[in-house]
Amino acid sequence: MKTIKRISTLSKNSILFTLFLLIISSGSAQIDADKRSELIKPETNISDDMLWHVKAFRPDAEILKVKAIDKDENIYDVKAIQPYETSSSVLSVKAIVNNKQLPIKIILPKGKDKYFPLVAINDDGSLLKIVAINDDGEYLEVKGHSKSGNIIHISAITTNGLGYNIIALSTFGEVNAVMGMKMLEATEEAVINGVSIFAHVKAIKQN
Repeated sequence: MKTIKRISTLSKNSILFTLFLLIISSGSAQIDADKRSELIKPETNISDDMLWHVKAFRPDAEILKVKAIDKDENIYDVKAIQPYETSSSVLSVKAIVNNKQLPIKIILPKGKDKYFPLVAINDDGSLLKIVAINDDGEYLEVKGHSKSGNIIHISAITTNGLGYNIIALSTFGEVNAVMGMKMLEATEEAVINGVSIFAHVKAIKQN
């Protein structure tokens, strides 16, 4: 798999800078974790799950929204899902489409593409692209590009080969790295709604 220029680790200073920018842009302050239970309400979340924001991040550039886009160019949110009263160490990443949580997975590339696409899989097997969107409305496709053991590194890739890290941010200032995970040595990890899966996509807490 092709290696691109990316940030290999998320430094503490970079993460704090990211959170500061997000807080300023949203106009909301960080909320103490003791008040978590007061905020998890059915009217603000799908069921009782905690929804983490998913962003594309570089310290030297703007923070980009990460979205799912269908064939008709409809845009949907992408979230990391933390079920109520469970650990935040490993979270599933899903697209929220018409109040449904669609799984996001890595699939095999087509043709001569060297990168592994991220897609959301609908019930009928149709696919939604996962992209990062900049302030000019331009799309950067989010793809797997290199492998370390059972981990697939994921980035939003620019035309000049630079990569934005994909991260998940909780309401309480927690940061997880979004990456692909292989559970099996076989190329095909699973089949979901008729779609062959290369790897799962998780938001994982970093030590």
